[in-house]
Amino acid sequence: MYYIGYDIGSSSIKAALVEASTGKAVQILQEPASEMHIEAKQNGWAEQNPDTWFKHICIATKRLIFENNIKASDIKSIGIAYQMHGLVLVDINGKLLRNSIIWCDSRAVSIGQQAFKDLGEKYCASSLLNSPANFTASKLKWVNENEPELFNKVHKFMLPGDYIAYRLSGVINTTITGLSEGVFWDFKSNTVSKELLDYFGIPQDSVPNIVPAFGLQSSVNKTGANLSGLAVGTEVRYRAGDQPNNALALNVFNPGEVAATGGTSGVVYAVTDSLSSKEYERVNNFAHVNYNTNNPMIGKLLCINGAGILYRWLKENLAVSDYNQMNDLAEACPVGSDGVVILPFGNGAERMLKNKTIGTQFLNVNLNRHNKGHLCRAALEGIAFSFVYGMEFMNNDDLKINVLRAGNDNLFRSKIFSETISTLINQEIEIYNTTGAVGAARAAGIKDGDISTVSKSVIDNDFVKKITPITAQKEALQKAYTIWKSELETKINQSN
Repeated sequence: MYYIGYDIGSSSIKAALVEASTGKAVQILQEPASEMHIEAKQNGWAEQNPDTWFKHICIATKRLIFENNIKASDIKSIGIAYQMHGLVLVDINGKLLRNSIIWCDSRAVSIGQQAFKDLGEKYCASSLLNSPANFTASKLKWVNENEPELFNKVHKFMLPGDYIAYRLSGVINTTITGLSEGVFWDFKSNTVSKELLDYFGIPQDSVPNIVPAFGLQSSVNKTGANLSGLAVGTEVRYRAGDQPNNALALNVFNPGEVAATGGTSGVVYAVTDSLSSKEYERVNNFAHVNYNTNNPMIGKLLCINGAGILYRWLKENLAVSDYNQMNDLAEACPVGSDGVVILPFGNGAERMLKNKTIGTQFLNVNLNRHNKGHLCRAALEGIAFSFVYGMEFMNNDDLKINVLRAGNDNLFRSKIFSETISTLINQEIEIYNTTGAVGAARAAGIKDGDISTVSKSVIDNDFVKKITPITAQKEALQKAYTIWKSELETKINQSN
């Protein structure tokens, strides 16, 4: 018997087939092979058709069943992870009203900023644990203001994973962790925020029914089965946003446990049981997958938009063959990149910089001394330094790190990147060979909220190695980081 896990990204759908008995990944695949289209009608906008996600979910599911020569009835249950902060709207008949306004769409920034002022800093900090910012609630308010006729037809709003579960089952529901990522959840009253709904003019009955993150949420109906290839009655048993789910995939559930990812954007996700936050304008705070009123686990999420996208840009614009060559060139250069500094923030507004857009900066380049190796090393160091810089804000919220875990992919495959972070924060980094889709599949097998099965699967199947601090490089790295931080803060002050 097997579980299937889906990870709905904005570029592709990942799907994983996992053995129910061992938690071992049998196959992981991606659909489509090329990146899905993002529609941008105006600068700062980003939309996708949710039915495109569902189409590729169906293709991936049929491939997993066919390519592994199994029956649909061999799939015990499914789990869903999804791109966070997206907005999906349906009418009373369950029909889509518009494209999804996805995570990287920034049209609602000013709406969130005004809501922060009007609702009050005290309420946002103590009840929402965040400023409303550019999250799902603010995007829904944008629809209310700019598409009022459409808004009046809204029956339910959903997050991307909610919509996929609905297409499979015909049932519309959501989770506390999902509502919290949209900044709809009031952590003081442990209910949907009436103050926020009233302020934004969002009807209470447009909120989907709430189900636990783990356990039976719905079952595949006949229509969903015909389209996806799953059997009628296959249970949907797990749902979470991609970053809480990535933490689950890395066995991060308890205070002091931290997950990190270094993809197109970079993320540090730390679990705490504290409901207080001083850095809620820079660091996001959401209900973790194992949150409940008796066990209020909070995920503190630091997102760095300008991370792997910088390294990819360099690969596309330097005369290099691949990332391995770039890493070799970087390793031939000294710590500190011989004075070259790169600020990697060229992928839009950075929340940890209070939504400032400062762009990517190449500084101190000497055309007679520096070459592409220096640029590669300065990029890796600059991205690593941005992680360290952001973690300083998390430390202001009394973040304690007992263990830091990361996936064996993207930037963490670079020795320079991972060792720079490890050395500067003086913390080992455990590397695991897993994915969000595998994590979602394993979570589909959780019974009665017992997360120990996921923990055991990660330990038994995924551990790769440990990255340890390099004591001999600590002084040089600290000096380079101090220079980088000074350049960053000069740029921030110039943008005020």
